[in-house]
Parts: sequence; structure tokens; C-alpha cells
Amino acid sequence: MKKTLKNFIFLPVIIAAALAFVFIQVKSKQAIEHQDVEFPVKTVEVLTVKKIPFRTRAVAYGNVEPATVLKAKSEVNGKISYIHPELKQGGSLPKGTTVLKIETTTFEISLDSSKAGLASSQSSLKQIEAEEISAKRSLQIAQKNWNLELAELERVKVLVEARTLARNQLNIEEQKVLQLSSTVQDLQGKVDTYASRKASIRAQIKQSKSQVDQSEDSLIRTEIVLPFDARIGSVSVDVGEFVAAGGQLFEALGIEAVEINAQLPIKHLRPLATTMNASDNTPLANLQDSANLQKAVAQWNLEAKVRIVGGDLNTVWDGVLLRISESVDPIRDTLGLVVAVDNPYKGVIPGVRPPLLKGMYASVEFLAQARDMLVIPRKALHEGRVYVVGKENTLSIRPVQINYSQGQLVVIKDGLEEGDKIITSDLVPVIEGIKLELIESDEFQKEIAALALGIK
Repeated sequence: MKKTLKNFIFLPVIIAAALAFVFIQVKSKQAIEHQDVEFPVKTVEVLTVKKIPFRTRAVAYGNVEPATVLKAKSEVNGKISYIHPELKQGGSLPKGTTVLKIETTTFEISLDSSKAGLASSQSSLKQIEAEEISAKRSLQIAQKNWNLELAELERVKVLVEARTLARNQLNIEEQKVLQLSSTVQDLQGKVDTYASRKASIRAQIKQSKSQVDQSEDSLIRTEIVLPFDARIGSVSVDVGEFVAAGGQLFEALGIEAVEINAQLPIKHLRPLATTMNASDNTPLANLQDSANLQKAVAQWNLEAKVRIVGGDLNTVWDGVLLRISESVDPIRDTLGLVVAVDNPYKGVIPGVRPPLLKGMYASVEFLAQARDMLVIPRKALHEGRVYVVGKENTLSIRPVQINYSQGQLVVIKDGLEEGDKIITSDLVPVIEGIKLELIESDEFQKEIAALALGIK
């Protein structure tokens, strides 16, 4: 009993001592220092946004076709008598070369016959004209005789009335007047017929001349002469073969120029169209209205670079935009831009620079004239947003509106201003407001400027 009581007395003392020890230890321990934790400063590459000269570009594709194609057909019936030795597929012949002849015997006979008919008609006309002159002279003589006889008749009448001349003499004079009157009328009638006879002969002469001209024309058409320097396509006839009028002879392809009907998607045409009428700030033509486009193409100063698809990219021909197709292809949603290239055989280097041949598949790069635009690299764009350096070099995320994209560049419509600094390098993590350390590269700025002008 005494032992239990003794333990009960010392237990509170022990607990109090333990609490005192803990209190002293807590009070004597130094306070924990708190430190503010921040994200480390991120080093980023930046680009200063500014308007730079920018050339809008678009690429279209099409097949090369000669600007001039002659599909020679026979204009007369006949047998082939001559073919030039170089009139073969792939051959080259200069302008003015006689390449093919058709047998001329039939046409020469026809020409001689026509000329003979013409000569006969002309001779008949001369004979009639001579007869007319003679008849008119006879008529003049008959009229004079008639007039004299009329005067004599009046004199005889006076004498008969004076009873100094017998009455039968009056009857004789009247008979002479009647005969001369009949002669005058006959000659006058004959002279009057010469006008219609000459008109008939002149009609015959005109017809004969037409026959001569037709025969001469047919004779000329038996000889085929190249109207331009050409390469020969297909040849459909051979010597000794009969060919009917309208029959195919050969195909000749002009070598002075080629054309490419380059098909450009409408969505790629629209950026180019923004350069239309830029000089006078007139409204753009409706892209579906070919008439308006055709008028605008004269002012649409596009540069065209032609390359062979699959060939050396450094092998380039300068083209000229001639016209725009009359309608949009509803299946491919493309519009044809017809480009001409002069002297496609000039500067040919075998194995290096080929000529532009019919059927080659070519690309045509259209470049508009340079205009100042707000341009940024595509890699600076992140799902419609751009990372901009804000106040005190902190990150600001800003949405932008894109006008259009072109290769590695993007043309900005709204959301950025000149002088803004945008981040062009990768940034992780992307937290608005984090501190940035900026690195600006003049070389990258020059590279963007070169890309904008299409130099690279």
C-alpha cells in the first residue's frame, strides 16, 4: 500500500520534468529560414517584327506545248511526188523549206485550158468591139444619106407642086427615103445589140480569169513550204502515195516559243491576287470572273520561272504570263495561267540543260512584285498564337490573325505591330510572365529577308 502511494506521488513530477525539457529544447532551436522559389530565367532567340519587302509566290504545273503548231493537210487531190529528206519525225527544218510536192500534171493541164478559154474570150471581145466601131460608122453614113434624101424629097415636092416636075418623080424620091430609113433602123438595132454582147463576153472573161486564178492557186498548193522554223512531228504520207484534199500530211512544231497552261489552285491564286492593281488601289476582280481577270492581267506584273519537274532546280527559263483561262476547273478547283517561253532551244547543253520539248511536265513559279508586309517565320507560330517579349523581358502569349502562309514564312494580318519582339526558339515550359534572356541574331534576320524576296 505504501509502495503504490509513493509511485503515484512521483509520476506527475516526472511528466512535468519531461514537458519542461521539451519546452526548453523548442525555445532554444534556431528558426527555419524561408526562401522564395522562382523559375530560372529562360534564354531564348528573338526576332524584331518589322515590315520587309515580300514577294508573294505560288507554283503551278502544266505540260509544255509549242506556241505554234502546223497540222498540214492537203488542199488538192494528187499523188505525192517529192518529200524532203529531213521531213521525218524529230527532224528540224528552217523557214521557207519546200518539204513536200504533189504531182502537178493535172493542174498544169487545167491551167492551160483556163488560159486558152480566157484568150478566146478576150479575142471575141476585141472582134465585137471592132464590129461595133464599123457598125457605128455605117450608121453615121446611112443617117447622112437619109438626111440628104429627105432634103431632096422636099425639093421634089416643091417642083411637083409647081408642075415643073412629073409626079412619078415624087414617088421615086419617097421610095428612096423609106429604104434609107429602113437601113438606118437596121443599123441602129445592130449597134444597140453590141452593149449586151460585150457584157456577155466580159462575163465570160471574168469567169475565165477566175478559172485561171483557181488553176494557178491549185498549182501553188501542190507545193508545201514551211512558214516558220520547225521541228517535225508525225509524218502521214510517203512518195507515190495518193492523197485526197483534206488528208493529213505532217505535223510541224514551231521552235520560237512554247506555252504552258499551268494549273494553279484557287487557294494559292488568292494571295497572288492581292497584288493585282496594287499601284492604283482599285478593288480586286472577282476570281471567278474571267473577263475581269483578263483585263487585270495586263497590270498584273508577275514574274514566271519555269523548271522541268524532276530536273535540275537551277535550270530555269524565264516566262511571260500571256493570259488566264476562261473558266475555273470545277473538279480540281484550279485556274489555268498560260505562260510563254521564248527561244526554248537556246542555250541547250546536252545532259545539263535540255530544250523545252512538247509534253514535258513543268512547274511555273509565279512571283509578284515586292511589297512591304509584316512577315514572321512559321516556326514562331504556335496554333494561332505567338510568344512575344513583354514588359521587363517577360513572356506574353498573343493570338494573331494570319493573312496567308508561304513556305517557311507567315504574313500577319493582325495581332502584331512593328517593333514587337517574338520568340523563334523552342520554349519549355510555356508560362506567361516567366523571365527571359534575349538573344537577337542579325544573320537570322537577313535569312528571313532573303526568303521573303525568294532569293533562297
